[in-house]
Amino acid sequence: MESSRRLQRPASHVIFDMDGVLLDTERFYTQATQITVGRYGKTFDWSLKSNMVGRPALQAARYLVEALDLPITPEDYVGEREALLVQLVPESQPMPGARELTAALAELGVSQSVATSSSGRLYDLKTQRHRDWFRVFSVVIVGDDHRVGRGKPAPDIFLVAAQEVRVDPRECVVIEDSPAGIAAALAAGMQAVAVPDPAMDRTRFADADLIVDSLAELSPSDLGFGERTIW
Repeated sequence: MESSRRLQRPASHVIFDMDGVLLDTERFYTQATQITVGRYGKTFDWSLKSNMVGRPALQAARYLVEALDLPITPEDYVGEREALLVQLVPESQPMPGARELTAALAELGVSQSVATSSSGRLYDLKTQRHRDWFRVFSVVIVGDDHRVGRGKPAPDIFLVAAQEVRVDPRECVVIEDSPAGIAAALAAGMQAVAVPDPAMDRTRFADADLIVDSLAELSPSDLGFGERTIW
């Protein structure tokens, strides 16, 4: 396991981002976005996606419409892309090591939740084949929850998750794949573990407490649960 530094304090609750962390959905977003911008002769690549991943849909759309000078509004872009995502995301599969890590944490009695920028509608479609698995999470906070005033990189969604389980934010560790998500976790006063996409520049995760290539590399002891291993 590669780490930027070890966790500085024990945790009592784990908060997972969903897209690109628990479920392999990012490829669907890339596909749907390219189809949408391709209608206007544009190309979507990682130089753009790296600035969008983890952010609320409309916020990311504003960035993309301006960056590519698309002749549509951000709202129109979101609508076009969502129509494609609705067809694609029910095929979502677990990311490597995700089910195993959450099961190992559950065996130890560790409280776990999900905090995702996805809308409630897309969350339901992404998880419809994984209902049994997602029962392990005591709380799920989605991006269009009325209590989430600001999206990542603001800390709101993580603070709502902590409040729901009545845990001090400082006792939470967040597992994220985006720079915006890491920034949101740290702004909430939580520790943060980064699981970046291989295409992402690792320097953008320099503030994370740990950096790993995959959840398959991560064990409960690495997060401070159960018997500690020597790093």
